[in-house]
Amino acid sequence: MTVAEVFRAEHGRAVAVLTRIFGDLEIAEDAVQDAFAAAVEKWPETGVPPSPAGWIITTAKNRAIDRLRREDKREDRQAQAALLHAQGEPEEVGAVYDEQLRLLFTCCHPALALNVRVALTLRMLGGLTTTEIARAFLVPEPTMAQRLVRAKTKIRAAGIPYRVPYEADLPERVRGVLAVVYLIFNEGYAASSGDTLVRDDLALEAIRLGRVLVDLMPDEPEAVGLLALMLLQHSRREARVDADGSLIRLKDQDRARWDSDLITEGQDLVRRCLRRNRPGPYQLQAAINAVHSDPPPTDWTQILQLYNHLLTLDPTPVVALHRAVALAEVEGPAAALTVVDALNLDTYYLFHAIRADLLTRLNRRTEARAAYQTARHLTDNAAEQRFLEARAAAT
Repeated sequence: MTVAEVFRAEHGRAVAVLTRIFGDLEIAEDAVQDAFAAAVEKWPETGVPPSPAGWIITTAKNRAIDRLRREDKREDRQAQAALLHAQGEPEEVGAVYDEQLRLLFTCCHPALALNVRVALTLRMLGGLTTTEIARAFLVPEPTMAQRLVRAKTKIRAAGIPYRVPYEADLPERVRGVLAVVYLIFNEGYAASSGDTLVRDDLALEAIRLGRVLVDLMPDEPEAVGLLALMLLQHSRREARVDADGSLIRLKDQDRARWDSDLITEGQDLVRRCLRRNRPGPYQLQAAINAVHSDPPPTDWTQILQLYNHLLTLDPTPVVALHRAVALAEVEGPAAALTVVDALNLDTYYLFHAIRADLLTRLNRRTEARAAYQTARHLTDNAAEQRFLEARAAAT
C-alpha cells in the first residue's frame, strides 16, 4: 500500500479523529497533512507500518501537540484551548454515532452556504483534492481554493463548534450531507482523473455513509433515495469497462455482469420511497436508474416522464442535459440536440460527448468528431479519454 492509497482511504477518518481530539478543524487538517508528509519521507525507508491509519493518527496527534505547545508559550489562546480540549478528549454522545459522519454533519453547518459546505466536507472527509472538487462544481481551481480558505476562516471567526448535532439540528443540515455523500460516490463512480474509471474505495465509503444516514434518519425519504441511487449505479460497476479499462456505454454493457443483489436492494428502496409519496431529486434519480435496471426493452417514455418531474424540482443545466438523452430516445436526436445546444455547459465534457452522439445519429459526422475531440480534452480520466478517442475515430 502506498502513501497515496493510505491518504485516499484514511484521510477523512484521521481528520475526524483529530478534530474530536483537538476541537478545531483547521488544526486537525494541518496535523494530518503533516503526518502524511512525514510518511512520504519515512515509509520508503522503513516500509509501510502494520497499521498505516494508526501511524498517521498517532503521528498527527503528536505533531499537533508539539506545535500547540510551542504556540501556547506565546500565549496563543487558540493553542491553549486546543491543548485543553486534547487533554480531556471527552467522549461525545448524540444522534450521530459514526465518527466521520459526525464531522460531515458538523462541516455542513447552516452558517455556511450550501456549496461551501459541500466543498469543505469533500476536502475534509472525501480525500478529494481541490482540483477534483473544482471539477465536480464546474468552477476554476483558484475559485474553489478561495472558497475553502474562506470557509475555514468563517468557521473560526464565527466560533462554529465541533460537536455532535442534536436531533433538532439534523433536518436543516441533511441536504448538504446528502450532496457531499453523493459527490464522494460520483468521484468513485467516474473518477475525474487517473487511469481507471471506477474508484471502489470512494464508492463503497459513500454507500457505507448512506447506510448510516438511513439508519440515523429512517423517515427521511431523500436519504433512502440516495442510498437506492448509489446501490443501483454501483450494481453496474463490473460491466462499465472493457478488458483494457475503457468505458462501456450503458446500452452496450453485459447485463449478466450487473450485481443482481444490489439491484434488488436498490429497487426495494425505490418502492419504499414511492409508498411515502414525498418525491425529491435523489428519489427520482433512483427511480430512473431502477427503470434502467429492469429487463429490456428500456421504457424510455417512463424515464422521460421522471426526468420531466426531476427538472421541476432541480432545474439545472446538468439535469436538462441528461433529460435530453431520454428525449432523443422518445422524440429523436434532432429534438434533443435543440435542447442541448441551448445549455450553457461548454466546459463540461459530458455536454460535448452527448452532443457528439446526437450529431452522429443525425449524420453530421464532421461536427460530431469535433465535439468528441472537445470532450476528450475536457476530461483527465484516461478511461474516458480512450472511449472518446475511439468514438471520434469511428465517426
